[in-house]
Amino acid sequence: MGTIKRTFANNLTTGGKLDATDLSGTIPASNIANASVTAVTALPSALGGAIESVSTDPVSPSEGQLWYNTTIGVLKGYQLVAGSWASGGSMTTSRFNFPGAGTQTAGLAFGGYKFPEDIFQNATEEYNGSSWTAGGNMGTTRRSFAGAGTQTAGLGFGGLTPTVNTTATEEYDGSTWAGGGNLGTARRGLAGAGIQTSALGFGGQITAITNVTEEYDGSTWTAGGNLNTARRYPAGCGTQTVGLAFGGLDTDVSAVTEEYDGSTWTNVNSMNTARKTLGGAGIQTLSVGFGGYTTVNTGITEEYNGTSWANSTSMATARRDFASGGTQTAAFGAGGYTTANSSATEEYTGSFLSVKKVTTS
Repeated sequence: MGTIKRTFANNLTTGGKLDATDLSGTIPASNIANASVTAVTALPSALGGAIESVSTDPVSPSEGQLWYNTTIGVLKGYQLVAGSWASGGSMTTSRFNFPGAGTQTAGLAFGGYKFPEDIFQNATEEYNGSSWTAGGNMGTTRRSFAGAGTQTAGLGFGGLTPTVNTTATEEYDGSTWAGGGNLGTARRGLAGAGIQTSALGFGGQITAITNVTEEYDGSTWTAGGNLNTARRYPAGCGTQTVGLAFGGLDTDVSAVTEEYDGSTWTNVNSMNTARKTLGGAGIQTLSVGFGGYTTVNTGITEEYNGTSWANSTSMATARRDFASGGTQTAAFGAGGYTTANSSATEEYTGSFLSVKKVTTS
């Protein structure tokens, strides 16, 4: 990669302090990833004219870039703002072990389980960004299954009925569920991705944990490329040809992440925290994983940029086995299990870059 030369924008110490006493030479490797400007409290005289003076803010600044706006007399920087969680409307029925689909303002949650009542669910609920309302019931009562699609074109498949694993697939049109083509392999604890007419189902448990992947074309499931790591209770997102699988349980909770290209799964950088029964949302190159179970319930949230995972703000309530959907910048998690069945919904606003005023003294 070569060396990176010092400038004001990258001459920050590992502690986040500004060091403008020496703007020559190269940057220590420990400083290269440090883009913080929040700890700048003084500008030493040695700085000189190193900061760009502009009459208007740059149209497309780079993360960590600093400039002085001469029109308003303010020093500014372009900084990453952390993601955040906020409370949403509660579900009508508290439950866990069920999937979700759709978006933060047009979400879908269906099926599931109530404990300790030992009640399998077929109820469907629709979310408008503030409240949940009842939709049409599923034909097959089940838990521990996968979902995909949108609020008006949803898909549910596989899972555990009160007696056996099932291959049953159902399609939702916004009001009614209808039978679709059966999975090739009956299993529970699998994950899903994609849309109703182009979906992906992978992993899960038959009697043993499996790496089987299947692709759905709107009527028929066919075999896809196997996961490299067999596991149950992973999260999934993306599309049938650009999919993502992360977390789950193999011999222990897993942080393994794999990307799918429509035929083959490839191992990429693992999550920072291994866990199962977590939520996922987004696309392969811009996704978010949240909540789940390590050795306890967790609310840990991580964002994936197509290369690596970065920790973000945790959910307010640690939980596992909940419905999820949306995008990296606007996701939701609903229901699940805390110390009891939950009906709570949380909405995620992803991290973003923003122009910030730099306070000086």
